[in-house]
Amino acid sequence: MQSRGSNARFSTMGMRSPISSLMLAMFAAMASFYVAGRLWQDAQNRVYFTKELDRITGQGHSAISVADTLKIIECREQRKKLSALEMELTAARQEGFISKQSSDMSKTPEKGPVIVIGIFTSFGRKNDRDAIRKAWMSTALKKMEEKKGIVARFVIGRSANRGDSLDRSIDSENSQTNDFFILENHVEAPEELSKKTKLFFAHAADSWTADYYAKVNDNVFVNLDSLGNTLASYLSDPRVYIGCMKSGEVFSEQGHKWYEPDWWKFGDGKTYFRHASTELFVISQALARYISINRSLLRTYAHDDVSVGSWFIGADVKHVDDRKFCCSSWSSGAICSGV
Repeated sequence: MQSRGSNARFSTMGMRSPISSLMLAMFAAMASFYVAGRLWQDAQNRVYFTKELDRITGQGHSAISVADTLKIIECREQRKKLSALEMELTAARQEGFISKQSSDMSKTPEKGPVIVIGIFTSFGRKNDRDAIRKAWMSTALKKMEEKKGIVARFVIGRSANRGDSLDRSIDSENSQTNDFFILENHVEAPEELSKKTKLFFAHAADSWTADYYAKVNDNVFVNLDSLGNTLASYLSDPRVYIGCMKSGEVFSEQGHKWYEPDWWKFGDGKTYFRHASTELFVISQALARYISINRSLLRTYAHDDVSVGSWFIGADVKHVDDRKFCCSSWSSGAICSGV
């Protein structure tokens, strides 16, 4: 019985063996046809691409080398990077990181004024402006600019309700005197004085190439001759910040007249670093350009004089504490006097 069963199993295996061999042969043949087809297709593709490359490059007998191909790819990558850098440069220029004057270095620079003075004013202060016009700001502005190299302008922003009677009043006054420097994108408000100061220096540096730029309040009288003589002694200093230097207490109590929201940044002593008093101070051309280029990065604090001082405290700037810039009294040789 066992022998018969064994013979039956072997007989069955013998019958399956030819079938398995036949299937294996069919699969092998199909695989061979597939591989051959792929190889033929790849060969045809190579021939096609070689002909197209020869047709485009005009080289009828040789295809482009691997080294040349890599150079072409590298050039394309460099072109992409250059395009990206050009876009970044344009964006940076719009944001104020790049000096507008540096974009055209081929032009011969014209001699600019010695100093640009921004007289900070606000709405409803026409009487103060008229007093300054009569006292020290010549009505013949063109003559003052040509003879003394002094440009003086009243600096003001726009009303929160743009185009209202306040704006129209300033426009009307400016049409008669032509002595305003209007910051079109700034809203005139006492709490925005620090931003106004930053915008003035930035736009003034873009508009005039002067040796110095000054900020003065509209209730301060300035001795222009004394100011010019003083500044002449600092022409050799490229980065100079001149004024009546002071410090003072940082007030952390809300509701206080001189409240500083960022009081904690000034340390436990609650004392401001040295900075020029807001009545009158002067900066050199390099510092005005610095403000113009970095206007979007420079932080402003509650007070404009503190804000300006903070921009220079960590820079390589010469701080000059000149008591002639202290406007509390008018003494011999003084540059300014407050009303």
